Amino acid sequence: MYVTIHPSFSRGETVLKYSMTESVRDVRQLRHPIARQLLLDHGIEGCEIVSTADVPSGTGLSTSSAYTVGLIHSLYAYQGKYCSQERIAAEACSVEIEELGEPIGKQDQYGTAIGGLKVIRFLRDGSVEVEPVVVSRQVLGKLNQNLLLFYTGLTHSAGEILEEQNRSVASEEDKFNSLIKMTALVYDMRDALSSGKLDDFGAILDENWKLKRSLTNAISNDFIDKYYKIAMENGALGGKLLGAGGGGFLLFYCPEERQLRLKAALSDLTLLPFDMENSGTKVVYVGNKDWA
Repeated sequence: MYVTIHPSFSRGETVLKYSMTESVRDVRQLRHPIARQLLLDHGIEGCEIVSTADVPSGTGLSTSSAYTVGLIHSLYAYQGKYCSQERIAAEACSVEIEELGEPIGKQDQYGTAIGGLKVIRFLRDGSVEVEPVVVSRQVLGKLNQNLLLFYTGLTHSAGEILEEQNRSVASEEDKFNSLIKMTALVYDMRDALSSGKLDDFGAILDENWKLKRSLTNAISNDFIDKYYKIAMENGALGGKLLGAGGGGFLLFYCPEERQLRLKAALSDLTLLPFDMENSGTKVVYVGNKDWA
């Protein structure tokens, strides 16, 4: 996600360009809820903000939170202010969850703001702890090589799925217990990575997916189940649907020597090459500006 900001040519207008273009005299008239709220919070107007992304929204790759994180960082840089990644993540959570009332967690904001492999703990008092997962360069490279990402062509509304999941977990004890088991798998996966047992990583992905899809019927569907089954029969050791569910991207762990067979079996889906990102949100360029 790339966000740029600079003074608008017509200083009385605020211009916002994303999948559509908005030009308003009053920031409160903006239809994009995240941009509107952040500009009001920071007291900024008379600027032009342009965003572009590698993937579309609704695909489970945290595009909304990546936009929020990127815009917050841009606004601080525009004002000549430094802001840590942790503070940016916390502000992004505050905007999306508290101010805009989205029924989401904090994982996307912290995941996009702070780079690298990490364990994120969400504590009862509302605070968040981020612990880097220490792995060798060799293991990290092999992990990156053995992960394949396929686009299903389906998009979803994360908010609707998460609301249904929250109701299900709150009312059914077995669903709540599945969520507890998923939490425990985090530490199993951390230990597998730290010890370089990557095949165990694949098996844990598979176990996690089975637990996740049991939380509510909205998470998976016949289309997703079909391709997950095909992948597991053609070399994948585990995988999961990224995001809330219902569509988006399927991630699979597959040893390199089996990947040709897997790619052929999933040729109906779009393969998206990717590399792991380690730096988190960052300012790429700051032009000359009178901060006063």
